[in-house]
Amino acid sequence: GVKCKCSRKGPKIRFSNVRKLEIKPRYPFCVEEMIIVTLWTRVRGEQQHCLNPKRQNTVRLLKWYRVWKEKGR
Repeated sequence: GVKCKCSRKGPKIRFSNVRKLEIKPRYPFCVEEMIIVTLWTRVRGEQQHCLNPKRQNTVRLLKWYRVWKEKGR
């Protein structure tokens, strides 16, 4: 069967390591929307993680990312 891509939630993240942020709508087989972030670190390279949309850290990241994008970066 079809499973939700974000069945596990990712770790706490640093805003400076964010390369890309995707917000996918809620699918019929998922309980909540999917927030997928691509991080870059020197040790591990690029990694994708799903974030819990209800956590305070994720809410702050989304707010920061929108402001950052509006500045044209």
